[in-house]
Amino acid sequence: LRPPDTSPVSKAAKGFGDILSATIAQVNQGQLDGETAIRKLESGEARHLHEVMIAVEEAEISLRMLVQMRNKALTAYEEIMRMQI
Repeated sequence: LRPPDTSPVSKAAKGFGDILSATIAQVNQGQLDGETAIRKLESGEARHLHEVMIAVEEAEISLRMLVQMRNKALTAYEEIMRMQI
């Protein structure tokens, strides 16, 4: 997982969609980093297996976290749709 973005950009201006897009982009980059590490291991460029395993595990954990976020958001949406008006 990557540390949160602490840039001095107006944080109040960021909406939920912007945050979600940034999170998806970070997860995607993690997946690409994991794939790159595997390719380097296959080609002999990677010297240490543990570094490759760490990159792959980080990618897997971040993807699982994103899936859980989606599941929670979907559950919340379904709950709201069941509410009586």
